[in-house]
Amino acid sequence: MELAHSLLLNEEALAQITEAKRPVFIFEWLRFLDKVLVAANKTDVKEKQKKLVEQLTGLISSAPGPPTRKLLAKNLATLYSIGDTFTVFQTLDKCNEIIKSKDDTPAYLPTKLAAVACVGAFYEKMGRMLGSSFPDTINNLLKALKSAESQGRGEILLSLRKVLNGLGGAAASCHRDIYKNARSLLTDRSMAVRCAVAKCLLELQNEAVFMWTTELESLATLCFKALEGSNYGVRVAVAKLLGTVMATALMPKQAAVMRQNVKRATLEEVLELMSTGFLRGGSGFLKSGGEMLKGASVSREVRVGVTQAYVVFVTTLGGQWLERNFATFLSHVLDLVSHPRATQTHVEAVYSRRCVSFMLRATLGGLLGEKAQIAAGKELCQAISKQMRAVEAVVNDLTGENKAGAADVSASQHVMVCALKELGSLVQSLSATSSPLIQEPSIGLLETVTSVLLHPSMAARLAAAWCLRCVAVALPYQLTPLLDRCAERINNLKSSPEAVSGYSFAMAALLGGVHQCPLGIPHSKGKLVVSIAEDLLRSAAQNSRLSLQRTQAGWLLLGALMTLGPALVRYHLPKMLLLWRNVFPRSQKELEAEKARGDAFTWQVTLEGRAGALCAMRSFVAHCPELLTEDVIRRLMTPIECAMTMMAHVPSIIKVHGAHLKASAAMVRLRLYDILALLPPKTYEGSFNALLRELVAEFTLTDNSANTTTSLLRSLCHYDDSVLMGSWLQETDHKSIEDQLQPNSASGSGALEHDPSSIYLRVPVGEAIPGPLPLGVSVIDASVALFGVVFPHVSFKHRLQMLDHFAECIKQAKGVRQQAVQLNIFTAVLSALKGLAENKSTLGPEEVRKSALALVMGALDNPNPILRCAAGEALGRMAQVVGEATFIARMAQTSFDKLKSARDVVSRTGHSLALGCLHRYVGGIGSGQHLKTSVSILLALAQDGSSHEVQTWALHSLALIVDSSGPMYRGYVEPTLSLVLTLLLTVPPSHTEVHQCLGRCLGALITTVGPELQGNGATISTIRSSCLVGCAIMQDHSDSLVQAAAISCLQQLHMFAPRHVNLSSLVPCLCVHLCSSHLLLRRAAVACLRQLAQREAAEVCEYAMSLAKKTGDGTTIKLNITETGLEGVLFGMLDKETDRKLCSDIHDTLGHMLSSLAVEKLSHWLKLCKDVLAATTDVGGAVVFEVERDEEDSEKNNETDDDTMFTGLGDDDKSKPSVAPRWVTRVFAADCLCRIILLCENADKTHFDLAAARAAKKGDLLVRHLSDLIRMAFMAATDHSNQLRMAGLQALEDIIKKFASVPEPEFPGHVILEQYQANVGAALRPAFSPDTPSDITAKACQVCSTWIGSGVVSDLNDLRRVHNLLVSSLDKVQAGKGSSSQLYSESATTMEKLAVLKAWAEVYVVAMKIKKEAESKPVKPARTCIEDEDEDDLGANVLPPDSLITLVQPELPSLSRLWLAMLRDYALLTLPAEFSSQLPPEGGAFYTPETIDMARLHYRSSWAPVLHAVALWLNSTGFGEDDEPDSPSAPSKAAGVTLSKTFDESVKDRMHLILGVSIEFLCFPRPEEPIENVMSCLQGLCTILDSPCAKKHIAEDQLLAVELLNVLHRLLLTRDPPGVQLQVTAVVQETIRAAQEQLQLQRTSKNKDEEVEKESAPVLGEGGDTGELVPGKSLVFACMELLVFILVRHLPQLNTKVKESPSHATLRPPRLSEQSARLVAHTVSILAELPSLCTPAGSMTILPTVLFLITGVLKETALKTPDNSVPAPVSAALQAVKTIITSPLSREESIKTQWTTLVRSSLASVLEYSQPDDSRADLDDISMLTAITLFLLSAGNELVGVTVLQKGCLDQYRNAINSGDPWMEARCYQLLLSVFQHCSRALSTPYIHALAPILVEKLKAAETSPPQSSVELQAVQEGVRVLEALVGMGEEQNRVQLLALLVPTLISYLLDEKAILSASPVSKALHEFSLQNLMRIGPLYPAAFKIVIGAAPELKTCLESAIRANQASSRAKAAARLAQPTVQAAPTIKLKTSFF
Repeated sequence: MELAHSLLLNEEALAQITEAKRPVFIFEWLRFLDKVLVAANKTDVKEKQKKLVEQLTGLISSAPGPPTRKLLAKNLATLYSIGDTFTVFQTLDKCNEIIKSKDDTPAYLPTKLAAVACVGAFYEKMGRMLGSSFPDTINNLLKALKSAESQGRGEILLSLRKVLNGLGGAAASCHRDIYKNARSLLTDRSMAVRCAVAKCLLELQNEAVFMWTTELESLATLCFKALEGSNYGVRVAVAKLLGTVMATALMPKQAAVMRQNVKRATLEEVLELMSTGFLRGGSGFLKSGGEMLKGASVSREVRVGVTQAYVVFVTTLGGQWLERNFATFLSHVLDLVSHPRATQTHVEAVYSRRCVSFMLRATLGGLLGEKAQIAAGKELCQAISKQMRAVEAVVNDLTGENKAGAADVSASQHVMVCALKELGSLVQSLSATSSPLIQEPSIGLLETVTSVLLHPSMAARLAAAWCLRCVAVALPYQLTPLLDRCAERINNLKSSPEAVSGYSFAMAALLGGVHQCPLGIPHSKGKLVVSIAEDLLRSAAQNSRLSLQRTQAGWLLLGALMTLGPALVRYHLPKMLLLWRNVFPRSQKELEAEKARGDAFTWQVTLEGRAGALCAMRSFVAHCPELLTEDVIRRLMTPIECAMTMMAHVPSIIKVHGAHLKASAAMVRLRLYDILALLPPKTYEGSFNALLRELVAEFTLTDNSANTTTSLLRSLCHYDDSVLMGSWLQETDHKSIEDQLQPNSASGSGALEHDPSSIYLRVPVGEAIPGPLPLGVSVIDASVALFGVVFPHVSFKHRLQMLDHFAECIKQAKGVRQQAVQLNIFTAVLSALKGLAENKSTLGPEEVRKSALALVMGALDNPNPILRCAAGEALGRMAQVVGEATFIARMAQTSFDKLKSARDVVSRTGHSLALGCLHRYVGGIGSGQHLKTSVSILLALAQDGSSHEVQTWALHSLALIVDSSGPMYRGYVEPTLSLVLTLLLTVPPSHTEVHQCLGRCLGALITTVGPELQGNGATISTIRSSCLVGCAIMQDHSDSLVQAAAISCLQQLHMFAPRHVNLSSLVPCLCVHLCSSHLLLRRAAVACLRQLAQREAAEVCEYAMSLAKKTGDGTTIKLNITETGLEGVLFGMLDKETDRKLCSDIHDTLGHMLSSLAVEKLSHWLKLCKDVLAATTDVGGAVVFEVERDEEDSEKNNETDDDTMFTGLGDDDKSKPSVAPRWVTRVFAADCLCRIILLCENADKTHFDLAAARAAKKGDLLVRHLSDLIRMAFMAATDHSNQLRMAGLQALEDIIKKFASVPEPEFPGHVILEQYQANVGAALRPAFSPDTPSDITAKACQVCSTWIGSGVVSDLNDLRRVHNLLVSSLDKVQAGKGSSSQLYSESATTMEKLAVLKAWAEVYVVAMKIKKEAESKPVKPARTCIEDEDEDDLGANVLPPDSLITLVQPELPSLSRLWLAMLRDYALLTLPAEFSSQLPPEGGAFYTPETIDMARLHYRSSWAPVLHAVALWLNSTGFGEDDEPDSPSAPSKAAGVTLSKTFDESVKDRMHLILGVSIEFLCFPRPEEPIENVMSCLQGLCTILDSPCAKKHIAEDQLLAVELLNVLHRLLLTRDPPGVQLQVTAVVQETIRAAQEQLQLQRTSKNKDEEVEKESAPVLGEGGDTGELVPGKSLVFACMELLVFILVRHLPQLNTKVKESPSHATLRPPRLSEQSARLVAHTVSILAELPSLCTPAGSMTILPTVLFLITGVLKETALKTPDNSVPAPVSAALQAVKTIITSPLSREESIKTQWTTLVRSSLASVLEYSQPDDSRADLDDISMLTAITLFLLSAGNELVGVTVLQKGCLDQYRNAINSGDPWMEARCYQLLLSVFQHCSRALSTPYIHALAPILVEKLKAAETSPPQSSVELQAVQEGVRVLEALVGMGEEQNRVQLLALLVPTLISYLLDEKAILSASPVSKALHEFSLQNLMRIGPLYPAAFKIVIGAAPELKTCLESAIRANQASSRAKAAARLAQPTVQAAPTIKLKTSFF
């Protein structure tokens, strides 16, 4: 293939390859040329032009295939337009010669077609440059057109279209000729030719004025004729032609108008013309009279085609035109459906309605923005009320003068249905944005729609009910009032049959809509419905005029009630079971007896009543599966079995009373089948025989003279097979009307009146409105479905009988009836086989298989393709169910033999599909041995060019085999691939099915090769390039399905070999397809983009933008990519698309782009979201963007230039502004906003730091866009649409949370959100208005509390505003249950109330925190009055720290009561199911028993902050002592009972409540629970345990405390964050303190008692005399467990097991993080408290462990820090050592020896740890020394005289003094000082003796090398202090010697006068220090001092001069002295905690 990539065709290479590969080589060269010509250098091209032209023209006559000729023509045209045009006329002449040639052989045809293609391409590319040669060319083409066959006709027409396009108005002279020749071909036999003509005429009408003036009528008639017998492609093409011509006639292109004086058509004329097609079809005007009388109906194809043309017509004129002319358009369209010709039969009427609905939905729904849609809604209302007035006039006309009126009424029903259906769809699509339409009294929408509920026709009543359901779903606050209104009307108008029927329909519809309204309806409405229904059923017998309606209405309401689900139905079930039982006779006798009774009318009522009851049962089984216990099923079976028995008697009853009962009987059967299909077949096994007889009779049409067929076949056949079924339609935008043209009975004629129960059922996915099929079809469908359910449970004998009976039925029937019976039987068999496969059961023994096989094989040769498909499918499913290799082999062999011998198309197609289905259902492994034969046969069939049908079926089967064989197919890939390519290059493009199947094959082959495609081997490269060539051919095909297949193949390729798919060409191609008119192509394009965006979002967006730039250069591609790029287009698509799959893919694509690009291109994405959100449809004004654009236009219009003159209105983009984004898109944009914030947070923290953002050069940071973010959130939060408000509030909350703490650099002490206080307040206010739905208010409460708690609000007034919102909602909560009129369900009220309480709780928690912080800060000194005045102006509104608490304070009494009540509810709701009997029957304070399940969820999300708040409140008020003892929580309790509680009891209750809730939650917090809940719960516990009452309570109940600790331990095992662990330790600490205080109390009271008796007092504390701690009962043990767990978690080295395990590496773990350090410190300090809880014996049990852990922590955490600070765990450990050693235990006699050994061992450990060691170079010796010192000071007695320890300690001190580190020296001296001064001389003496000499040497050394730094200075100073102390300690007689050591040293530090001036600050400081000390020592010991000074005169002089100098300077500096502090005398190092 690489050899083909050259500018000239490589003829040598071409000659060397085989004949078969040449076309591919040539095509690949042309593809390369196509890319390279545009990019190449012009001179290069001109040099080689001659040779190139030769090569290309040579190819024309080499019979190129369709794709090759297209490319060839394109390349030639491009070559001439780039290079010289000298020889173009020669080439043109040559082509014309070929076209004129008389050679008509098939071999010459490709050459002719290539010449035609070249001519078209030349003119398209060069147009007028070709000058006057065009008349000859056109005549030549037209001549050829007359004699050409269909392929030639198609190609010539395409060329003519290109010629016209290229020449434009210049070819005017030929327009008439072309028109005359082309128009006759509009009714050509070949559909491809019809399409080509339509496209050619569409091009022609751009310039040919006569087409839309004089010839308009005849063209319209032609189009109608062209639509007769058309296929989908033709309908689309002709509709486009017709619609465009009509639009042009109405608004001509200005250029054309200016050339000729044209009479413009009026709108009425145009619409009149179109309507003739809709009503009369292609019959023309003249013949209509005669036909009118015969009543021949319009062909459906014409009607559907004209419907599409209407849509094209309106779309071409644009949205603004529609806005202005909507009234006219609407009345015209509604007239169509009221015309008697459109509604000749019921089914025709339904079809016409469908068409009209489609017109309205496609135009109104797609072209108009939300504001215009509301205006359209008004028009619809007016149309409805006008019709209704006319109907009322007829109905009320009792005299009967108005005879014609009756016909009007029946016609009006269809108008009503269309108008109401559209109104409903409109309101539903607008959702809450439609509120102005509903609220405006002048429109009166609800009155109008409700009035139609009294229409005489059932269809209109149902449509009105449906419309009300839409209103209620769009605006849920209307649901309850509407239900009430209907209920009231039913009760008032009981005597009118229409009212009973209409209002019951409306109520049923509304109840059916409840499941779409998350807030639900009040529970009482269920009771209301039941009572109305009972009343109707009871009173049905009273009045025969109303019996039927009342019966139907009663059961309909009960069926609708079931959709509300088990929570509500549970209460009415007993009554329902009773009603059901009473409808049917109780026994066989009664059944027999009733047969003899009654007349036709009573039987009709009875049958309807029973059908209704069964329908309600079905609804019950479908919607309340949880209530289906065995008992309930048993009680349901009684009436159901009775109904089955009755079915047998019905035919005889119909014989007696007349055939009009047939419909009612069929309805009963339908309902029976429906409910049985939902119940388990085991329950009705006994009735199988009778049931199967009924079912088989039903679908074999035994008693049915009509040839009704089932509609289920399509859904039972495989979706992929639709390409074979020809008539079956793929999914398109026109699906809802194209359904009418499907071959099965009544297809697409779904309508509500066929089955009123569908008004309350769930709407099937993808449909806008339920459309049950007519009863005849529905019954057969139901029987087929039930047959599939029952068949797997039937005995083999009966299976055989049924299968034989089927064969007999088919044999008996003839002609059309045979087809119908066969279709039904096959559907049933497929349904049964599917049932068998799902049940994993087998088909049965040999004879059953034989019978089934005979049935299926017979149909494989059926002429009807649908039956052949079904037979193939059945064969495959049979193989799957039988699953035996021999059986499969036999089936395969039969087909092999048949295919080898058969020559007819039918059997070849049928059996080739059979092979495919066998492989599909048995899989590659099961059918592996037949693979080779199957493939060879199918490859041969696929080459059969004589029949395209055979090719299609063979290729489809081949694709199935490739798919199912997987890797086993690898060996056949090459031959299959080369066949696929050959066919792609040769099959004419008009055979689109073949191309679609080729696409399927190619896709399957790519999947088979899979990841291998990345390889670089020769074979793989060939395979890959073949796949790419195949994709290229399909991408260029004219059919959209083929293009879609190409895209999915490229998508597969990209998945396996991404490097080889060229995105630069693929992405632009996808972007173009996004605007395609074909749904499947748009779907494929978006699905592909979704995959690309996952990996390469940036590249995709770039290529899309580059395409946008290209289109700007005036190319012909229609594209709407603007500067917003592909993202903008996708956002725009969301407004237009309704297809669910497509929209979800667009969401995903945008999501992927957002994830990878939003952070880099922040402004771009924010602008996108902002533009979408800013386009809110404010009901007052027009859409913002459109206004601005109009103003710009008006300025430009003054200077109209030529260009604007020649663009007609139809094409002018400005006349149809794109629709403003709809609410759904805006919600998505708001969600995107939240995602962007999250992405920025994860990407880089500078996005949330204004100072850093200003410093950073990178400009695009989120914090800079804060005002935009706030504005977007504000716009969303204050919109009409409720979903958008929710999204906006969510965004607002996110913004507050992320930005609350961001400081404002310009105003220190302020945060940047402060400037938006007003905006936030304004965004929240609307959410608290009384009519806001609960979920929005609940969300807003959440935002309020976040806002108040964020600490942003600095202005008291702003704070008050938001605070008042919460106060107002608190009043709502206090109103209690059921006080206001309820709109939503009780659970919605629960949600709202709990949200309010939660918000208040969060605010209170924050307020208390601020208050606590304010109290702990030092009080500021009082200001002087002058300052005060200045400050006042600034700070009047600045919040004092306690202002928040003052705002909450007034509400606290009521809040605390509500909070406690809420916690009580929550505690009850968390009880396991087995305790449900303990729940109060009337519900709780905030929930009702009916909504308990929903309520649980709401409580679960809001209890935690409330718990914390209650704890804070109880703590601050001392358990509510100032509160009256536990005021009644719910008003229901009698006050007398509650007041009798004592304070203690209420404390106990509240403690139990809080601990109970907490422990229940902490035992097992769900993984999805937010960590905040865990924190709130722990903080609440901590707070509550802080209060004395609670401490007392928990200490008294030790088991409770143990349980709490065990639960906390378990929590630590599951939850990791350090915050949680810290909080847990806080709770533990409080628990321990409580126990300690309790013990203290006991001890003091015991000491009092001891005076009385000394002996028998027990020892207090845990462990008793033995010291045993019992796990599970011991608080100390539980505590130890938990604390050890924390320590080992953070310091795994403490665990000796870890150290000893061989895998343990001796790596130093990293230093602890700050949080871990705090945690360890906390844990250690708690550990130290534990011994105090034990008896002496008990403490001896735990102390070894405790001390081991503490010394371990000391060892692991005592590491040097850069700033010499002491790490928290170290100071905690030191403190702990001190606590333990100084504890009273040391004085206990009973444990003296143990205690001593413990202390000694601990010190030994510390000494061992502090040995210098290489692995621990960074050990902090000072901390270790401190620990040693602590031992010496606190436990001196135990350590005296232990020489080993003494030596160790001395070594440590010695090492420290000699360490050479001045800081360590200084610290060591400080520690020594305390040791030397110890009261016990026995302890201190050895240390003084050993260490004082070293100290003196050190000080002496300082004389010679004075200190250089402040640290060294400090060491000297500390040393001096120690020496001074020693002097003081010495006895009088030794003092002189001691002073003799000290004084000379100090004097030596003094400087003389000269030296002082030049000395360094350190030396000066030392000088000062020495002098002061000397001056202090002198007076202290005068005698000794004199002796020392006297002994050395030089000392004396030195000292004196220093003193003199000092006095002189002190006088000089007297003034300065005041300001300067004295030289530091105190030591500068202080431990953070003083341990001594």
